[in-house]
Amino acid sequence: MSKNSLENFLTSPYKSRKHSTYFPVYDYLFAPYRNKNITFVEIGILGGGSLFMWREFFGPKARIIGIDLNPDSKMWEEHGFEIYIGNQANEEFWTEFVSQVGEVDLILDDGGHTYEQQVTSLSMLIESVKDGGMMVVEDTHTSYMKGFGQKKYSFINFSKLLIDRINYRYSELNQNLSEKRIWSIEFFESIVAFKKNNTAISIASEELFNNGIDIHAKDFRYRDYETKSWIRKIQFLKYIPSLYFFRAKFKRFFR
Repeated sequence: MSKNSLENFLTSPYKSRKHSTYFPVYDYLFAPYRNKNITFVEIGILGGGSLFMWREFFGPKARIIGIDLNPDSKMWEEHGFEIYIGNQANEEFWTEFVSQVGEVDLILDDGGHTYEQQVTSLSMLIESVKDGGMMVVEDTHTSYMKGFGQKKYSFINFSKLLIDRINYRYSELNQNLSEKRIWSIEFFESIVAFKKNNTAISIASEELFNNGIDIHAKDFRYRDYETKSWIRKIQFLKYIPSLYFFRAKFKRFFR
């Protein structure tokens, strides 16, 4: 039986550092790509241990590429890995990288974790991810910490903006604001996965009806809402954590 990502991590011959909660996410996201001819890119390789971890996890058919700012990382080429040295916040570096490497299947951003680095890397690389592939950004908890950039430009805030743009693909909304590269976004603790599915994205958003018998059912969706008092209409706000102080002020309405 193939080892899971944690087992591959623990048995890597060189030092690596990961968070304990990441391994179930790796297994969930990356399992379909094991033992296949894929190109996997990891941004940020530090002590090199993760390169060996991923080679064991994906199998001998995988092309493993590492990216780091430290020129000493070139030493890992002797072990059969492809290594590129560059700044992930530099658009020119990514343009050159894509021109040399071409399309890839999977990208894992475990680099510097600043908002500039994360946003720039995703924006520059997502189009080079193959149909059916994904880009995964980890350590996104830095979006809630000091020292990684202005909070209003955090990577999580950027991801929330992309959620809005994905939903703008709906036919009655402004298509000029819609996201046309990313099919879906999946969130985990400290990890965000951006998935590609060009076939699904190409489907025009429109209302469809089947050929079943129409019984002319009455639409009751909003009848209950229309009869509610304004107090009952805002009861749902008690479930929204960011409105804690609002709820406290009007606590008599939220019992």
